[in-house]
Amino acid sequence: MWHTFLRSGGLRLRVNRPELILIGITMIWGATFLIIHVAMTHTGPLFFVGIRFVVAGLIGAAVFWRALRGITRHEIAAGAGIGVTIFIGHGLQTSGLQTITASQSAFITALYVPMVPLLQWALLRKAPGVMALVGVAFAFAGLVLLAGPDAGLSGLSTGETLTLLSAVACAVEIVLISRFAGTVDARRVTVVQVLVAGLLSFAMMPVAGEQVPKFSWVWLAAGVGLGAASILIQWAMNWAQRSVSATRATVIYAGEPVWGGIIGRLAGERLPGLAILGAVLIVVGVLVSELRPRVPETGRPPTPEAEESAGRDHLEAR
Repeated sequence: MWHTFLRSGGLRLRVNRPELILIGITMIWGATFLIIHVAMTHTGPLFFVGIRFVVAGLIGAAVFWRALRGITRHEIAAGAGIGVTIFIGHGLQTSGLQTITASQSAFITALYVPMVPLLQWALLRKAPGVMALVGVAFAFAGLVLLAGPDAGLSGLSTGETLTLLSAVACAVEIVLISRFAGTVDARRVTVVQVLVAGLLSFAMMPVAGEQVPKFSWVWLAAGVGLGAASILIQWAMNWAQRSVSATRATVIYAGEPVWGGIIGRLAGERLPGLAILGAVLIVVGVLVSELRPRVPETGRPPTPEAEESAGRDHLEAR
């Protein structure tokens, strides 16, 4: 597997191709904030989530139709489970943004960062490495600063509660992708999960009392464009997380608001000093999570603890 190495003193920084792809995904995600913000002035959240992911599923089915002929029950179940978390995460977050500010949403959603290693430990019995946890801590601190001092969790409103639940769904989604990535065909499971997310969103419109919006080229272009991006992103996540641990993937995903801030700056927005500091801390978190202590060559046999640690690092780097 192709890797990039950077060495400094006794530490080693390694970034492989799947991790670079995940970094590229966060750049695309960052660009979606502005697109969705504009689209929400022309449509409701469930309809937009529905059209986005149904379009993604149709594109995926057209591209991967040969692979779909071999789909298994296990892949359908895995894709459906992940699709439910995608629907919940995107649906609740978008709904929450109707009544709370983007700053509040960013802070509350950021809670998925520390949730992932805890859920991974609880559900998969995979304890995260020390450096990964340090990186998560940096990223979470950066996200708090990026959200701004007005974001808070006391006295949660309806919108804040919906966003908090969406953060839990995001964390579960990442853990489930990591759990099933090595046992399914990424193409087939990707099509299933985005179709499930989109169809569930449409099905929930009558329950939520949301009406089909009037036709607009804005929501149509945004929905189709993000649908195409979604199928690419979901397939890439399933492929890349076969060799990237859920904790390391989470820290990389934490760079999403950084790219969102860059896109916003190009669109005329201004980041305050604390937000810029938060963006720097997020980048530091990404880098720290990739650092590995270099074992000195002493000629002595490694201890059992060292062998166990090396084994965990090897499995995470596969």
